[in-house]
Amino acid sequence: MKIIGSRGQKWLKGIHIFFAGLWLCAGICLSIIIVFIRVDNGMALYGVNLTVKFIDDFILVPGAIGLTLTAIVYSSFTNWGWFKHKWITVKWCINAFGMILGTFWLGQWVNTMPAVAKVEGLNAATHPDYLHAKSMILSWGGFQAATIIAAVFISTLKPWKKRKRSSSK
Repeated sequence: MKIIGSRGQKWLKGIHIFFAGLWLCAGICLSIIIVFIRVDNGMALYGVNLTVKFIDDFILVPGAIGLTLTAIVYSSFTNWGWFKHKWITVKWCINAFGMILGTFWLGQWVNTMPAVAKVEGLNAATHPDYLHAKSMILSWGGFQAATIIAAVFISTLKPWKKRKRSSSK
């Protein structure tokens, strides 16, 4: 297996951090928009929800995919490996959790909101499906953002380093 050199690893690290930033910041922006944007008509509500869907589809999802792909390159073509260090294993778990949660639940809830708003207009704000999706996005999306922030600090602090084998006396 060919190992990426020092200069290549620096580029890879920059790209990896860029994608992590996209994923994290897009998730935070979605929550801010959902919580703080107030509208006074149905088309505006629909527009806000389309904006959330756009950010999800074209910023958050590519960020998550890019982060995962650069992580695969890191694990495959550098000395960091896949499970050589406990902190890397924890980051893989966080990434897998985030990808699964986002793909099968958060994405579906984000898609529900504009669909309901398009049909119900401003009444969507009291529709059970809309309220459920909004509540789930805020709680689980917030949790996902917190785990991504934790992954950033794990990357920086590198706790649980690989233990050196002690020689027996």
